[in-house]
Amino acid sequence: MRFSAQVAAFAAAMATLASANTLTFVNQDGATRKIVFTPNAGLPAVDSVTVPGNGQLKVNMPSGWIGNAYSVSEGAPDIPGMLAEVTFQGWNDLTYFDVSAIVNANDKVGVKQMFPASQASSDPKTSTSGCAIFPCNTAYYQPDDIQTVSTTETDIFVTLGNSPSDVASREAKPELVARNFVLGKLSA
Repeated sequence: MRFSAQVAAFAAAMATLASANTLTFVNQDGATRKIVFTPNAGLPAVDSVTVPGNGQLKVNMPSGWIGNAYSVSEGAPDIPGMLAEVTFQGWNDLTYFDVSAIVNANDKVGVKQMFPASQASSDPKTSTSGCAIFPCNTAYYQPDDIQTVSTTETDIFVTLGNSPSDVASREAKPELVARNFVLGKLSA
């Protein structure tokens, strides 16, 4: 009897580890950021954490947690910006996530993108919400936008700040051409 109780306890512990929910925050620049979590009503609170500049931090989340997180750069006022919204163990036991610009679409240095951990080294990523450079068409701007992504994974990466490559591409100047070239009339 004692052995079967130990086996059951071990199995329960392994199941908990297998379904551990995590958000891994990846800071892409030198600014230190505080991450503030807001759970849906009735769900457990998650303490704020600090992610160092150019650092990374994995945060364990409660089972079935639904809510959002936003970042506050060191020295800036604590005002919600882009939101990293997530539902763990949602419908059909899937993880749902999206980057929402509904609260503050002017936040250009907070939450950028969300994607499953398995895609951290993939380029391009196939299951991404948010933008490297805002605005883009893979973030929520209106309450009825259809931008939520789902995955079977429970480890979600959240990028913060501006990576050097994002800044360089933002500063690139477009090459302008006369309208007649665009319309196929190749004369000046």
